Amino acid sequence: MLSALDDYIKVAVDIERGLLAGGGVMHAECERVLLDEGSLQEDVWGGDWLPQERLVRYASMINIRPLQGNRSTMVLDARIRASMEQIIMRMLGGS
Repeated sequence: MLSALDDYIKVAVDIERGLLAGGGVMHAECERVLLDEGSLQEDVWGGDWLPQERLVRYASMINIRPLQGNRSTMVLDARIRASMEQIIMRMLGGS
């Protein structure tokens, strides 16, 4: 997954199904994979995984969701961020 951007991985996370898709140069590519596999749009959020720092960033254009109360590229809801982090750490963070 690091081949596209070298030092971080763009991810889309389905917080209901506990899945993620990663890699590529746009979050929308990851989002499309999840949607094609049955995820619901309102459950998929975008961010980045920085493996060297073991850090999650919560910003993506796919996060702009006025109807869900998220008017920013940043995931504003702390519960959604916590779900994203848990899934990303479980799937990409190692032990």
